[in-house]
Amino acid sequence: MNNIPIKENILISIGKLADEQNIKVYVVGGYVRDYFLERERKDFDITVIGDSIDFATKVSQHFKSKIVIYERFRTAMVPIGDFVVEFVGTRKEEYNEKSRKPIVTEGTFEDDIKRRDFTVNTLACSLNQENFGELVDMFGGLIDLDKKILRTPLDPITTYSDDPLRMMRAARFAAQLNFEIEEESFNAISKMADRIKIISQERITDEFLKIIASDYPSRGLGILFNTGLLKYIFPELHYLEGSDVVEDNGKKFFHKNVFWHSLKVLDNIVDKTDNLWLRFSALMHDIGKARTKKYIKGIGWTFHGHEEVGARMQKKIFRNMKFPMDYLPYVEKLVRLHQRPMHLVDEEISDSAIRRLAAQAGDELQDLFTLCRADITTKNQEKEKKFKNNYEHVFQKITEVQEKDQLREFQSPVRGEEIMQICEIPPSRLVGQLKTEIEEAILEGIIPNEYEAAKEYFLNNKDIWVEKYKK
Repeated sequence: MNNIPIKENILISIGKLADEQNIKVYVVGGYVRDYFLERERKDFDITVIGDSIDFATKVSQHFKSKIVIYERFRTAMVPIGDFVVEFVGTRKEEYNEKSRKPIVTEGTFEDDIKRRDFTVNTLACSLNQENFGELVDMFGGLIDLDKKILRTPLDPITTYSDDPLRMMRAARFAAQLNFEIEEESFNAISKMADRIKIISQERITDEFLKIIASDYPSRGLGILFNTGLLKYIFPELHYLEGSDVVEDNGKKFFHKNVFWHSLKVLDNIVDKTDNLWLRFSALMHDIGKARTKKYIKGIGWTFHGHEEVGARMQKKIFRNMKFPMDYLPYVEKLVRLHQRPMHLVDEEISDSAIRRLAAQAGDELQDLFTLCRADITTKNQEKEKKFKNNYEHVFQKITEVQEKDQLREFQSPVRGEEIMQICEIPPSRLVGQLKTEIEEAILEGIIPNEYEAAKEYFLNNKDIWVEKYKK
């Protein structure tokens, strides 16, 4: 029998409290799995054979911590220092065909273990003194850990029917652990992918973002596509897949598969950032190509304006996925601007074009270039080196202009209130048009980005501009 040398004081204390209450408790799932995978954890799942809420209350009192109770699910969460401990009573859990909410009933310890999603998450470890650290492995979880496969403890149809979100969790664990999904389980997901529709959008989105935040996101997203889940979860992304071919003058013209390219860009950026929304922007950067692709005879495949189309798609995507809207402007900006740096590679590019991108990128300039570098997916090492050098040259040039001309969060030094006062006009579109004239002069290098120069330029030209926009 395997024993785990538990050293966490929190778990030792919980075991002692359980002995005092004459209650059996086990640490289950992620903590035990990750012990064998040598991964650190900050959260513990405790299965309580008895009244889990009452026991969690005693634990919270012992540690002088708060408690959050979910009475309907017979669970409680207790934050302890930097750790989060969740207490669950032994239970059964299942969904009916149309419900989004599970039916929870009391069960045995074995019921609780076998209701779990994958064998690698069924591993349990006793915290009671009489058999402290003793491993319980009812379904061969250790063997599956060694094989790096995700297999359901029961028939996969049963496991996924009980909670269809487990299909997404399979993709998520594959992405986090770099595991394969066992064939029978994979086939079951493919067969019943449409069952994901009964799950709430909030739970789906939580799993989706965890895939994006993982070490191997393309593995998880690839599983979502190959099983058919993605078309229900994120149709805009699903329909990027595919490569059209046109025959012209006896030659065949293909375009690259935008879906798999986007996954490659996402993988490229993973090593560079933990910023979830920069990673998401990498996934979204070419999302507009499906709507803009066009074959032009003598030129080939084009995707004109896909950046703007992709940026405009984000509002609907954010609403459908119930993403936090605070991050929408950030993603829109990066998708909209991701082609611009490459357009500035030419040595002859004007200073005004540099200023415009510096002003538009603002504080996201570094993130924009991180995305651009990740977008280099050529397998030709010479081309890759050339592209990277070009980006570095442009980045340095823009950085210098941005700092010199104070173009972060750029806007007219002469504010709208002052324009209204000087011109004796009410709030209106005209105020914005006059501000734009000043901003254009700064970006074109006609005047410096300074208040006195901008005001003088405005006073000298305001009558002409007012007359121009009144027509």
